Amino acid sequence: MAWLVLIVAGVFEVIWAFAMKQSEGFSRLWPSVITLAAMLVSFGLLSWSMRVLPLGTAYTVWTGIGAVGAFVLGILVLGEAANPLRILAAVLIVGGLVLMKLSTPD
Repeated sequence: MAWLVLIVAGVFEVIWAFAMKQSEGFSRLWPSVITLAAMLVSFGLLSWSMRVLPLGTAYTVWTGIGAVGAFVLGILVLGEAANPLRILAAVLIVGGLVLMKLSTPD
């Protein structure tokens, strides 16, 4: 269950990162509200998952989901560059996340 909660926390990290971009430096109300609400949910779920999972594993997976999710969303929604080196970097992050999961006892 802690892994599922951690994945959902990572998804909320992507949501708050995207909303923060849309807030234009917290100058737009609703994207700013979404950013803060998603942050609270994301941090709360991360905190809950850390009751069971090791700190290093939970934090690494959470930030990795956020990084790769924001990267993909940036490409698909915001039209950001998808060059081979950026894609390789994302693949390496995902590989690290898989290794982190495999090396952590349930």
